[in-house]
Amino acid sequence: MKKIFVAMMAVMMISACASKKEDTSLLSAETLYTKGYRRLNKADYEKAAEYFEKVEIEHPYSKWAVKSKLMSAYAHYKNNKYDDALMALDRFIKYHPSNKDIAYAYYLRAICYYDQISDASKDQSNTRQAYDALNEVVLLFGDTEYGKDAQNKIKLTLDHEAGHEMTVGRYYLNGKNYLSALNRFDTVVQNYQTTAHIEEALYREVEIYTILGLENEASRALKVLEHNYPSSKWTKKALKVVK
Repeated sequence: MKKIFVAMMAVMMISACASKKEDTSLLSAETLYTKGYRRLNKADYEKAAEYFEKVEIEHPYSKWAVKSKLMSAYAHYKNNKYDDALMALDRFIKYHPSNKDIAYAYYLRAICYYDQISDASKDQSNTRQAYDALNEVVLLFGDTEYGKDAQNKIKLTLDHEAGHEMTVGRYYLNGKNYLSALNRFDTVVQNYQTTAHIEEALYREVEIYTILGLENEASRALKVLEHNYPSSKWTKKALKVVK
């Protein structure tokens, strides 16, 4: 009986400790911000975000409140809570368009989408959102370090989108759905000419046109492939298909 009583007391004490919340109402904005920053450095991103958000709520007109909006977004981003990060960033961009860190806010928003880009075989909605957000960074802050990095990531984003089109195109091709496959490969040829997939896309056009008996179209696609990529393995394969 004594053991049961002790165990119950222990459970009650743990529950009491768990329910007890830190009273931050008397803490200054700077103190809350510092606590958040320390938590951030310890990789305790959830708690860090809580402190930064408290600065916004309890000291909305302090200089620390503006800093905290961006820091809470960063903490959420590091914690892989992209939706929360995006909400915080949208607030920062809306209410502080002239802030010295505005370029970084736009950049971090783009990275939130960029880091969510999924495998090329899956839905690419985040890829398109990443492209749009990155492009906005380039347009607004092209001369900054963020603009330059965004430009590089745009290339990777386009390559990813083209990869998705190629994956779907190969799927249709394997199922002998030639027209649907051709549409996918033609999308790459028309819209993703600077990506790593353009050579294979042209080859696939040659291949499908040949299968369909469209010799003129196959020859036209081959000429484009041969002219632009004379040493490509896909050009060599295309020459064998046509011959």
